[in-house]
Formats: sequence, C-alpha cells, structure tokens
Amino acid sequence: MRVSYTAGYYVELPPGHPFPMGKFPALHGILRREGLVGDGDVVAPEPAPWADLALVHTSEYLEALEAGALGRRAERTVGLPWSAQLVQRSRLAVGGTVQAARLALEDGVAANLAGGTHHAFPGHGEGFCVLNDVAVAVRLLAGEGGIKRALVIDLDVHQGNGTAAALAGSAAGYTFSMHGERNFPFRKERSDLDVGLADGTADGAYLEALDRYLPVALRQAGPDLAFYLAGVDPLAGDRYGRLALSRAGLEERDRRVLSHLRQRGLPAVLLMSGGYAATPAATADLHATAHRVAAALY
Repeated sequence: MRVSYTAGYYVELPPGHPFPMGKFPALHGILRREGLVGDGDVVAPEPAPWADLALVHTSEYLEALEAGALGRRAERTVGLPWSAQLVQRSRLAVGGTVQAARLALEDGVAANLAGGTHHAFPGHGEGFCVLNDVAVAVRLLAGEGGIKRALVIDLDVHQGNGTAAALAGSAAGYTFSMHGERNFPFRKERSDLDVGLADGTADGAYLEALDRYLPVALRQAGPDLAFYLAGVDPLAGDRYGRLALSRAGLEERDRRVLSHLRQRGLPAVLLMSGGYAATPAATADLHATAHRVAAALY
C-alpha cells in the first residue's frame, strides 16, 4: 500500500502541549519496521496550493492564516500556536490527502500518515485542526472530474463537524459520522448521517451500530471513493474519548469497514484523525492497527 508521508508532518509544540505531534513520525517508523511499507511505497506530498484550499476555506481565513494574523481567540479555538511551520505542515497534510486519494483511485487503497482534520471549518480552525483536508480533496477531485461522489466515513470519537459544514449541500460528498453524542463538539453540525453513541459504549454495541449504519451510508451515498477517518480515540482510556472499545474491538471495526469497501471494489483512502493514548508512541501503535488490517485485506 502506498502512503503519503513527509518529515514535515512534525513540528515542535510547546512542552506539555496535549496534541501528540510525535505520532506522525512514530507511525511511519512502525510501518517501516513491520514491513508494511517499503521505500517505494512512501510518496512525499507537496503543500496544497492556496487556490486548492480556497475551494473550501474563506479568503479571510486563509489570508489571516498565512499572515499570522488569526488573533489569540482564534488560536485558542484551534488549540495550536500559530507558526509558519504549522501552516506549512497543515498544507502538507492536505496535499497528502489529495495525493493519497489519487493513489487510491489507481491502486484501490492508499493512506495519508496524517489527515482527517475534520474540525476545520471554512472560516476557522478548531480542535487541533487547521485546514480540512478531506473537504478540499473531495471538492478538488470532483471539480476535476476524477470522482462523482465521495463517502466520508468518520469514526473518530468526535463528530466531524467541520467536514459536515464544509460539504453541506454538496453533491460531491456524503458525510457519515459515528461519534460520542455527549463529547466534543458540544454543538453538533448535521452530517448526511449522524450516529451518536452513549458514553461508555463498548465493543458489542459499537460494532452493532456500525453494522447497521455503514451499509445505509454506502447505499445512500452511491460513492466512487471513500475516505476512512480511522480515529483511535474511541478506545477505552483515551484522554478525550469517553467510549470503551477494546483494542480487539478497534481492530474489528477497521476490518469491517475496510472489508465492506474491498468487497464493493470501492477505492479507500485511510486517514489518521484523532487519538490520545498515554504517549505519542502508544497512539501511533494504535493507528497502525488500520494499516495492519489493510495489509491483510489488500
């Protein structure tokens, strides 16, 4: 499986910052050590051009982002301190998702070892998300005629509110979000299909809901490409999670999603999204689960 990755996915954050930036290089290292990707499988992305970002984001937001003029309140909402390196890193992540989507259309499956920044809205970032990589990829590929409609399968524990808002009313994208109902964001947007789960939902009820609603999303969307946001924060004990999946349940979730896509011959783009285990290394090992499953299935 080919993957988009660059060392530019990592930037330094202040000591003690809660975002596990180290998970990006750590995941790359795990996949290389386990032989899941080789030298020829790692493709370095280019930063997404500003014109591509403007397919989703407002000119006011992009200008403020480029100039470092977001203001303290906007920075607090994003949860990451502005820097030119952070902006470049965010553009690289968007470029990586676009690239991975093109690779998936060629190969049947591909991954971005970043991405899934689903809390970024057209006019602002929030929740550690600066730019919305999936929404940009959907609009760009549809505008080029590369796809007719994409399905966004968002299984991060937090609703994909920014993606829902960015793709609302668009024929190019169908958004399916299965998330903790009482978790962040506390004001939900409307996805095409939302499934809210109670705090403490464990493997059985979670997988039952997935089996019920994923076929609905596939049927209603009628897609020719799927973006899978395989967040690992539904795991029990996650710092921001509030659900209770076991590690085996998380692996089974990934297997069921990717099996559905594989059986339908639907190209799949695998994205990281969120996860907040005890350390960045532990978080990266959880993210590697979906890649191990994909390697077995494809």
